[in-house]
Amino acid sequence: MKQYECTFIIEPVLSGDEIKQTAAMYTDHLTNNKCSIVHIEDWGIRQLAYPINNRTSGAYFTVEFTTENGGIISELELAFRRDERVLRYLTISLDKHGVKYNQDKRAGLIGKKKEKSAKQNEEAPTAQ
Repeated sequence: MKQYECTFIIEPVLSGDEIKQTAAMYTDHLTNNKCSIVHIEDWGIRQLAYPINNRTSGAYFTVEFTTENGGIISELELAFRRDERVLRYLTISLDKHGVKYNQDKRAGLIGKKKEKSAKQNEEAPTAQ
């Protein structure tokens, strides 16, 4: 089974319910085509790096899924191209390192700062 990650940006002018329905439509499309959803992440509305279709922000979603074959990818991207509510999309195939990174990120192992122990704080020189 191959694992993929698909990130797409939805028009921010839609209501919150319409944005969630649009994202749910694509996840349902994947599950109906025998893909198993590993993780769905809603990033919320974020500022775009550059304007797309006169929009400066968009609602970001990331869907991580597994499938037996990659044939669903072309169908999914065709649906993204036809949908005017989707500003941009990107689908990538994850290797074993990408899968491990995503698992560690969800587990909270990546992005946390390690706290210094009390002994290290005592030994640190103080600036006067």
